[in-house]
Amino acid sequence: MANCSNKTTYSGKIINQDTLQNINFENKNNLISRLGYPSYIDPIENKFFYYTELSEKKSILKKEVKYSYVFVFKIDEYDQIVESKVFNTKDIKNIKFSNDKTSNEIVKRGLLEKIFGGVGTQQELPTTP
Repeated sequence: MANCSNKTTYSGKIINQDTLQNINFENKNNLISRLGYPSYIDPIENKFFYYTELSEKKSILKKEVKYSYVFVFKIDEYDQIVESKVFNTKDIKNIKFSNDKTSNEIVKRGLLEKIFGGVGTQQELPTTP
């Protein structure tokens, strides 16, 4: 009997058309108050990622994905949204990889130096005559 009933499953954030209506995409506070905290935050590029998926399981072997999206919002240093993108991940074959690249400032400075701020660096002491 349990296998004959449909089961609806949400993954990630529950975002529907009503939630997406009238969102003020101007700043971070409005975004968080409307959608909640993101599924992932990229601390390097300061991007907020929201993942949402709705699937319906019709039987043990058949699962249908109704929709699957990733919303990406880039936030500037003034907490303003400067860029937003939506990726439909339902049909993974049609996804094109982004050419966006992380700036290489971290690579130049070194990841450990960025994390620890130069802890353990040696300084030369002045020699006494």
